[in-house]
Amino acid sequence: MRISDDFLSELKYKNDLSEIAGNYVRLKRRGRNLVGLCPFHGEKTPSFNIYTENGSFYCFGCGAGGDVITFIMKIENLDYMEAVRFLAQRAGMMMPEDSVDDSLSKLRTRVFEANREAARFYYQKLNEKEGVAALDYLHRRALSNSTIRRFGLGYAPNSRFALTDYLKRKGFTEAELVAANLVFKARSGKGVVDRFYDRVMFPIIDLRGNVIAFGGRIMSDQKPKYLNTSDTVAFSKSHNLFSLNNAKNAKEKFLILCEGYMDVIALNQAGFPQAVATLGTALTEEQALLMKRYCEEVVICYDADEAGQKATARAIEILRRVGLPARVLTVPDGKDPDEFIRNHGDKGPAIFRNILENSYNDVDYRLFKLQSSFDMNLPQSKMRFLNEAVKVVASLDNPMERDIYCSKLSDITDVSKESIKEQTDKLMRQKRRSERKTEFSNLQRVTSARDDRMNPQHQNNLRAVKAEENLIAFLVKNPDKRSYISQRLKPGDFVTDFNRKLYIYFSERMKDGLDPLLTISADFTPDEVSAIMRIIRPTEADTQTMKALDEYIKTIKEEHDKPSEQQIKESTMDEWVTMFGKEKNKRQ
Repeated sequence: MRISDDFLSELKYKNDLSEIAGNYVRLKRRGRNLVGLCPFHGEKTPSFNIYTENGSFYCFGCGAGGDVITFIMKIENLDYMEAVRFLAQRAGMMMPEDSVDDSLSKLRTRVFEANREAARFYYQKLNEKEGVAALDYLHRRALSNSTIRRFGLGYAPNSRFALTDYLKRKGFTEAELVAANLVFKARSGKGVVDRFYDRVMFPIIDLRGNVIAFGGRIMSDQKPKYLNTSDTVAFSKSHNLFSLNNAKNAKEKFLILCEGYMDVIALNQAGFPQAVATLGTALTEEQALLMKRYCEEVVICYDADEAGQKATARAIEILRRVGLPARVLTVPDGKDPDEFIRNHGDKGPAIFRNILENSYNDVDYRLFKLQSSFDMNLPQSKMRFLNEAVKVVASLDNPMERDIYCSKLSDITDVSKESIKEQTDKLMRQKRRSERKTEFSNLQRVTSARDDRMNPQHQNNLRAVKAEENLIAFLVKNPDKRSYISQRLKPGDFVTDFNRKLYIYFSERMKDGLDPLLTISADFTPDEVSAIMRIIRPTEADTQTMKALDEYIKTIKEEHDKPSEQQIKESTMDEWVTMFGKEKNKRQ
């Protein structure tokens, strides 16, 4: 059964979008609306808008849009019913008794339950006879029993059916276990087998305390060394971070980004709860945006090998793109944090903190790495260094920051600051030209509508779609004109299917005296909701006049009555066949 409009109306009233979004985004008032940096994509100029008149949001940068329910769905990675439940709990409202989860919500809940039981099973096995070797491994890595217990570490037995049999006895079906990626279909096609076996297990816990996935380290020489849960209905690698549930409560407002689980756990044990790690993948923009909610700065603490340095450079670029300052911590002697702290015994945490406090910011780090690659005593080598270094400086958006580093380069190379600044300005001009070219290309793509996934008929019906969208926006903002419009325009007059669906949906709700936008999060996909918000976002006053409305209706009818390309081709072919027949008769 659907959740009633009355419940949704109260839910939205008690969960003001501006207040909720303000917990994730720094918002500034601009007239009646609020603006800020979008939490759904990296940007440096605010394009995220909240329209207080109807409790909606829209980002002109990435196209995300919707109401407070859609916002929570996207920001917390929840489905519709979970987002409604989240907001109801926040507002102290009881969920209606007649509301039921859809199948996806039910499956996600069962996946959470299966993962929780699996974590208990793995922890139990770690502390039994068959887990002796795994527990010894963790102790040799200097992890205390309290740390092992706090992170819920465990052991997957060297059997392909141990977890499967245990969870089946707990009432889980094979389909549920496959959906959780705890098992997979046997090669024989009969039954399922455990995904993880003979591995030390690391539960991955989300910000709400749910066990959403696992990482496992093999105890033998088999490959891969580390194995992670694949994406499921409850887990997305690119949208989560290991131990962020611990790091979010740290007093210091920075996060330490590590490469692996053991580094994070070792740093936690040493008194650095800010440590987090990606989940078997390189850092993603989604993860960077997630970190931005809980910190003001990120310290990158990757391995010193070539792969680690490449990952550091990529992470710096992503963090810069989302507006998150970064520092780079290089552990001495090429050690990883776990090994470094173990090797220094009781003094390890204090020494590590000293290194942490003296770590380079990302620009100094990049320039230092460049300088170490060139012989600064040779003019040609120094020139090559400068050519690369000014590229780094030119990538900085803040003019004061660029000026500071032009001075630093001058001091390092004994080349005048003016010459360095001139070269930097040249690269900046090239950068701006490239950005303008990209913007123009993007504008052309948007104008041509070739990327409109919601309305694939848009590209071949530009004039019709513009009129259809303007009419839909007019209808939503002027519900009192519904009868006027319906008397002059029928659903069949619409040229594109998507806009016809919106017109029917909004018209029917208005006909019944209902808020046209109240239930869009329930009745449309998040992408469709974003498309609706793009259509109905505030527009110029002259698009909302009766004269403009009549023009929209006229245009839609004209475009509908216009013969299609296929009809034109068929008509041309008929004319050609008739003409050919006449010529043939003349010759006979």
